[in-house]
Amino acid sequence: MGDWHKIKYLVIDVDGTMTDAGIYYDEHGNELKKFCTKDAAGFFAAKRVGIQIMVLTGRECAATTRRMKEMKVDFLVQNCKDKVTYLTKFREEHQIGREEIGYLGDDLNDLQPMKLCSFVGCPEDACTEVKARADYVSAVKGGYGAVRDIIEHLLRERGEWEQAVSEIYDIGV
Repeated sequence: MGDWHKIKYLVIDVDGTMTDAGIYYDEHGNELKKFCTKDAAGFFAAKRVGIQIMVLTGRECAATTRRMKEMKVDFLVQNCKDKVTYLTKFREEHQIGREEIGYLGDDLNDLQPMKLCSFVGCPEDACTEVKARADYVSAVKGGYGAVRDIIEHLLRERGEWEQAVSEIYDIGV
């Protein structure tokens, strides 16, 4: 375990991490995705403790745009074919150190950008190479609440989960 208290940004992949990796097309050629509503609690808790969320994906999809607007993500970057170059430039422009950024992903294209981050989380069904790199492997599959589980783990390690969800949901934990 690293010192994850310094994390101010979480970079989150979409396909296979926030979704079940399935891509659906309707009769008009529109791309559809299924997002898990359970992930919302993780997004909102992270934001509550001051972590900014970047969604970084190699595909572009109107469904992703809509859901990420609902989740109030700070940065939505779609159709990104070179995540390493993008993240390197983003870190330089915003003067973000490696210790201030975490990454949630599931597949081979996430391995190189993960090296730019101090915390790595992945779903249970991530590829073997990503699981080997991850600081935390969720027991939940991508698209079924893995993002929430990973963020909950991170915030519990920081001692911030209970307070954040108590303030958001008024549940008095």
